[in-house]
Order: sequence, then structure tokens, then C-alpha cells
Amino acid sequence: MSTDTPTRTATGRVWLITGASSGLGRAITEAALAAGDTVVATARQPKALHDLTEAHPGRAVAVQLDVTDPVRVAAVVAETVLWYGRIDVLVNNAGFGLVGAVEETSEQDLRELMELHFFGPAALTRAVLPHQRRQGSGVIIQMSSIGGRLSFAGVGAYSATKFALEGLSEALAAEVAPFGIKVLIVEPGSFRTGFHARGTLRQSVPVPGYEQTVGPLRTALPDSDGRQPGDPAKAAAAILAALAAERTPLRLPLGNDAADGVFAHLDAARAEALAWEPTSRATDVDG
Repeated sequence: MSTDTPTRTATGRVWLITGASSGLGRAITEAALAAGDTVVATARQPKALHDLTEAHPGRAVAVQLDVTDPVRVAAVVAETVLWYGRIDVLVNNAGFGLVGAVEETSEQDLRELMELHFFGPAALTRAVLPHQRRQGSGVIIQMSSIGGRLSFAGVGAYSATKFALEGLSEALAAEVAPFGIKVLIVEPGSFRTGFHARGTLRQSVPVPGYEQTVGPLRTALPDSDGRQPGDPAKAAAAILAALAAERTPLRLPLGNDAADGVFAHLDAARAEALAWEPTSRATDVDG
């Protein structure tokens, strides 16, 4: 257990969740509270969490956090440990979508997305780990995407950030397992949140020539808003079930579309690797 003397009493596990005001972040927050746990729920606009703090006084705390602000990241982690003496579960969830061909994606857009989806979660993970190592337990949940396992036209920048997060997290899992810390990479498909909503989903400025490859996605994603197959509450329940399992998976695809995509991607990757195996194996130094 932590050697910090807590200034507040925690019930159950202590969660620190980013992007908790809407979508999957809110669903996970609600599930953790329903399980009887304590949640420090962060958002850029914490007023959006007022109903949860009112409904769960003492167990739900709303805190302002922009995960791209490293000073604020360190302060929020320090505050949480000061209050409760520990952080049992970190959920790196904050994010947004971006549609556009690689050529269409500006340097600023790419860097902003990487700050939000990679550098921010990396900073939070680094800040939380010393406390979890001292505890001898803990969980780091990285909210990735099916786009973190595979990519397709129009989501190159988004997938790049999630691929980076998954690579970091796969190594992290091996590094922290001896300390009793679990890492769970969650790969949701299309869920009924506001992620694809017009006004929320960002789009790059189109460059002529990509109408056939990227154009359909520009309309398909916003048009799907409110009709996505995934249920956020079921996703949150699946995440809690994975944490409770005797062997928590490293990666957890969520949704039929995610499961189908993973299996198709694995099959295609294996077929290609087998087709080129002789070439791959013929490149060692002779003798």
C-alpha cells in the first residue's frame, strides 16, 4: 500500500479517468461508480460532470484537466494521491477523431493529435507508475481503437497516434508485470457516442484527387452518428469484467465490427507473411 497519508476516505478502488464527461469515458466512470468505487473524473470542462458528483458525493470528484498540459497532468496525479493515498486504475481516454488523407493532414493537426493521444497518456502513465509500483498493484487502461490495430484510407493520422500508444503499452505491460501492475489496451469499434458527430469529428482540408479513397469516409462517419452498433454501457461492463478476470488480456477489441476487423487483419497479415517467408528468410549473411 501507499505510504502517503490520505486526506480523504476512498470507497473501493480509486480510478483516475480522463475524458470522463462524455462517450466511453463517461460510461466507464458510471460503471466504476456503480461498482462502488471512487472516481476522480477529469475533463476540460468539469461542469459536465456535475450530475455525477451530485449523485455520488464523496465518491465522484470532477477535476479540470487538459492532458496535453504536462504541468497540470503532474498536479492532478499528485492531488489524487494526496486525497486518497493511491491510484488503483488509470484510464487514458481523452481524445477526438480526425479524417483526412496523409497528404491533407497538416503538421499542426498531426502534432496536436499526437499530443492528445500519445504524449498526454504517456505523461499520465509515467506520473502514476511510481505510486502503483510502491503499492505493488494497479491497472493502466489505454483507450485505443480498432484503428490502433489496423488502418485504412482517411484515418492515417488518427491510427498513427493509436499505433504509437499501443507500441508503448505493449512494452510497458512486460516492464510492470513484476510489480503487480496490469496494462489493458482497449480497441473499440464504432460505439454510440458523440465521437463521430458533426462539430466534434475533425476533418482536414480536402486535396483534389482523394475523392474516391477518402471522400466516402468524410460523409459516412458523420452520417453514422447515433446509429453506431456499439453500446457504451456494455463496453464499460466488458472492461470491468476484463479487469476482474484471472488473466486480464493485453488487448480487448470491443464490438462485432472490431472483432471482425481484427480477425480479417490477422488472417491477411499471416497470408502475406507466409507468401513472402522465403524472401524474408533469405536475407541473413551467408555462412
